Amino acid sequence: MHEIRRPTVLLLVSLALFFSLCVTLLQTTLFSRVRGSYQLREKDLQTLGDFQTRIQQCVASRGLGLTAHIIDHCKLVLKFPEGTNSTWYNEQFKTYEPLEYRYDVCEAILLWEQYRNMTTILTREYLDARPDGWLEYAAKRIAQLGAKTCYNRTLCEEHLNMILPSKPPFYPRQFKTCAVVGNSGDLLKTEFGQAIDSHDAVIRENEAPVTEQYAKHVGLKRDFRLAARGVAQNMVAVANGSADEVFIIKSVMHRAFKTMIEMLPNPVYLFQGIVLRRGAKGTGMKSIELALSMCDTVDIYGFTVDPGYTEWTRYFSSPRKGHNPLQGRAYYQLLECLGVIRIHSPLRAARDQNCSDIPNRDVIRHAHTAALRLKRAQDGQPEGLGQFGRCKVWGMVGSDAGPVSGAPDMNLTRKNSNYMKWEVMPFEKLRKEAQEHYIEMEGVSLYKMDGNRLDELVCVKHDIRSRLSSH
Repeated sequence: MHEIRRPTVLLLVSLALFFSLCVTLLQTTLFSRVRGSYQLREKDLQTLGDFQTRIQQCVASRGLGLTAHIIDHCKLVLKFPEGTNSTWYNEQFKTYEPLEYRYDVCEAILLWEQYRNMTTILTREYLDARPDGWLEYAAKRIAQLGAKTCYNRTLCEEHLNMILPSKPPFYPRQFKTCAVVGNSGDLLKTEFGQAIDSHDAVIRENEAPVTEQYAKHVGLKRDFRLAARGVAQNMVAVANGSADEVFIIKSVMHRAFKTMIEMLPNPVYLFQGIVLRRGAKGTGMKSIELALSMCDTVDIYGFTVDPGYTEWTRYFSSPRKGHNPLQGRAYYQLLECLGVIRIHSPLRAARDQNCSDIPNRDVIRHAHTAALRLKRAQDGQPEGLGQFGRCKVWGMVGSDAGPVSGAPDMNLTRKNSNYMKWEVMPFEKLRKEAQEHYIEMEGVSLYKMDGNRLDELVCVKHDIRSRLSSH
């Protein structure tokens, strides 16, 4: 009897030892993974903390009195000096505008670095790929339609065809340097004209004139113009003198525009951007968004970024009321220290414009990677989602062939207009960096879905083989 029990006892002891060993190994493995995950998170926090310090130093050096106060690895406060006269009254909330503004640097760097890869022109491929793109979204881009939905797609196409390219007419990295020229009266205090014209592309706003009268202040080069709805009604007069300048309507297409656009030899498109719920607003910020989607380096001129700005002025007309310049100045300064823009203004014109205090691209890239990992961890998303991790909707196009902008009954002026050179531009004529980026992105165009949410993109994949074979 005892001889029968002994093997059983030994077996049980062996099983117990084996079980203990398995538990120990499992605990060790889990601990190692948790520890590795913690170390990764700790490293990311350190990277973002160092980046915040760099931003703080940049603001101290370039902010002309602004100071950055770090809250944590993502959040900071930009403060104006004590004694700043806050004379800007908010009619909506019946209060004077504050002298400090809170920002989330992690969200900001994710948003603006994403914009470097974005398409900012409304296209046919976007409407085709977006859920209910033609039924619901198209209707939002047409004024005086008389309906909130495009039940009659043919009617909506008639409104949009004139300015609706099949694919993106412009590409990320297409230009090396771009100048975004605002309309501030401060431009008359400096002579930035030659510097502005030295850029590969110049983006202007609304009805700002480009004449010999203002040439030494704002230059003469005309490439792109972002126009609000009110100004878009007068594009024929604004376009006088340049058939090459691309007009981009910021808001909606209006039925009244059709006849006017037919008279223009200029390219005309609709802007497809995001809605910034805070920070600077208006056409100036939209122009920066447009520039960043096409340009490696973005320089801004004629924005309200100097201290002591007490009233709105324009370099070509009498003053009119605008957005709060304090919040705008703070946000532009944040963008400069994030490496998004470079600011030029009267007070800075007399200073050394050495950009060594702005974080370089490698520093920004590491901070962006850390911010992206933290966001995905917070959202419960797995690692390794790649560059298309934010694509919520996919569309596919077989080739780049497709109709260019324009209605079937266009007149000769419109048929021969300069929009053709953008929409049928051969791939090999693109800047080398633009070609390399297109290949790196596997021929995918990225569009925003709605608002300023980072995780909702419409992504359209092109047949990259057709581009490469022609190249």
